[in-house]
Amino acid sequence: MLGMAGANVVKVESLSRRDAMREGDPALFARLNDGKASVALDLRAPEGRAALIDLIRRARVVIEAARPRALAQLGIDADALVREVPGLAWITVTGHGTRGDAGNWIGLGDDCGVAGGLSSALLRATGTLGFVGDAIADPLTGIFAAPPAATMLARGAGGRVIVAMSGVVRAALAAERRRDPLALTHALRDWAAARGQPFGTSAAEC
Repeated sequence: MLGMAGANVVKVESLSRRDAMREGDPALFARLNDGKASVALDLRAPEGRAALIDLIRRARVVIEAARPRALAQLGIDADALVREVPGLAWITVTGHGTRGDAGNWIGLGDDCGVAGGLSSALLRATGTLGFVGDAIADPLTGIFAAPPAATMLARGAGGRVIVAMSGVVRAALAAERRRDPLALTHALRDWAAARGQPFGTSAAEC
């Protein structure tokens, strides 16, 4: 989303742990990474970690989705870097926040949707269990996180925003319940009825 708004986006991967989506549908990977530059570093080596920190110092916005202990293992203190580098905007995406035991839980789009209450809502609406959406916490979190990043970028103001995917799902579900609970129930029923079939009838929905 930031790239579509004109930002120069650099995707950074570890040589020892490349993006797992590379092993999936090449067309999906290409679409998600269209227009991004790509850098692969050996983060197990001091030189690779130093190069990563140098990239961070030269960035305007950093978006990372590492658990706190992973950053610590790399010798990266996000809060210290935000204080040190003028105007650095840092977006941390987690599964369930950064505090307590939950801060080190792995979070993926599907299970964060469950933790945010979507599967419970589906059960209440249809009497059946299942995931709602295709890893829906991922795009919801991107939509939620992009505006504060863009605002900090436009103002030249630094700061750190921590976004929990399960919390974003919970907030989105609550907002839909307030906006139109009947429409939400119908959408969940339509989703359950379309199991195994394409879902959505327009380009905007698909």
